[in-house]
Amino acid sequence: MPEPTKEAIDALVGPATPQFAYQLRARIQELVKDLAEDDPVRQYGEEKMELLDRLGYASSKAAAGGRVRRDVPGWNELPSSAPADSPLPHRPVGT
Repeated sequence: MPEPTKEAIDALVGPATPQFAYQLRARIQELVKDLAEDDPVRQYGEEKMELLDRLGYASSKAAAGGRVRRDVPGWNELPSSAPADSPLPHRPVGT
């Protein structure tokens, strides 16, 4: 297997969607697991795994573009937008 690179990690994370965030996270984890703790590529991979964790509870990466206004009626009860930098809160299963 070739040496992992930041470009390889970016190729996995770039098209990520909430539906596949955890599958992609697992691939990155597998990709960097044998690298030293202080390896810059491993550290980069861990940063991207954190992004994918947040994306798993989000509706989009929403890295660019406008945000949905949060003062619309019903927002607190049923948010319609949850970007990866502000995902929905984690809820216990079955609630």
